[in-house]
Amino acid sequence: MLQAPNPRYYSADHEAFRATVRRFFDTEVAPHVNDWDEAESFPRELYRKAADAGLLQLGFPEAYGGVPCDAFFRMILCEERAWGGSGGVASGLFSHTIGAPPIAAAGSEALKARVLPGILSGDKIAALAITEPSGGSDVAQLGTTARRDGDVYVVNGGKLYITSGMRADYFTVAVRTGGPGASGVSLLLIEGDTPGLTRTPLKKMGWWASDTAELFIADCRVPATHLIGEEGRGFAVLMRNFNHERLALAAAACGYARVCLHDALEWARQRRSFGQALSEHPVIRHKLVDMATRIEATRSLLDDLAARLDDGESPVAQIAMVKNFATQTFQFCADQAVQILGGMGFMRGTRVERLYREVKVMMIGGGAEEVMKDLIAKRLI
Repeated sequence: MLQAPNPRYYSADHEAFRATVRRFFDTEVAPHVNDWDEAESFPRELYRKAADAGLLQLGFPEAYGGVPCDAFFRMILCEERAWGGSGGVASGLFSHTIGAPPIAAAGSEALKARVLPGILSGDKIAALAITEPSGGSDVAQLGTTARRDGDVYVVNGGKLYITSGMRADYFTVAVRTGGPGASGVSLLLIEGDTPGLTRTPLKKMGWWASDTAELFIADCRVPATHLIGEEGRGFAVLMRNFNHERLALAAAACGYARVCLHDALEWARQRRSFGQALSEHPVIRHKLVDMATRIEATRSLLDDLAARLDDGESPVAQIAMVKNFATQTFQFCADQAVQILGGMGFMRGTRVERLYREVKVMMIGGGAEEVMKDLIAKRLI
């Protein structure tokens, strides 16, 4: 029902990688997601399996076990992992894609050499810790402090809604080392077993299989060598990281929307009502067409942005636009899919039911819609 990927952008290597990602999630994830969802966790060994399949290393420096690639490879990974049918598994399995890039981009050579190989091999888990109980997207106002004391920083504060927060070995933590505002923000790597760091699991509407935690940081003594980049320069690193995260969320949302369309179409073809298949009823056919139209538009936006990024552009406003547009597409398609499946769409264990529960976190994560619109307005108006 949807067009094939545009050959202007996607090579044979891209399509081979697409098949690899799809196969991994079809075989290693999809058969287990119901059990993992109910257990609110997935096995740690899945990280090593993903690393063995070449999925964890994408976009990281080759010197530390990474695989350099263009933006289209990264988008394929985000889109195709949707076939596993669980945003919770995907968000937990790839939490390093938001936790480790600041280390790769701004960390010292010694820090990168010590932590990146273990993360990219699936032996260690990385997470990003920015959001605080007192605020979310307003990073410049964060309150967690880090005071220099000789060769360590003494860190106090707390973080909230941290993906992989219960199991992470490394946290990239935004802290305040200076005065108010963005210029006082720095980044520190805090190891999960640091004395004074405690974690509490959080219950959520969706993403059940992904552990999410609140962190309590009390007099944690962190080596000064764990500073990521320069003191007081952490805000700029985080903003670049947000751009990559938002594009990844948009690509993932498009992938989940495609899965919703696929499942709704399969159901509509098989289910009979009033003497004919659901897909023969115009009202259902129109729903499917509306879903496909929004997905095609979203994919076109994503392809254009990926090409511009590979050309060296930094279209911040357009990334925020596509993040909003793609998550709205996902919301629409999940809603329509549940409606088409009817009672079955409301049943636990149905893929579209799970995805319907997971829409909102995609719309909030990486910056809520309202924050994205304000960012766009500041750039364009």
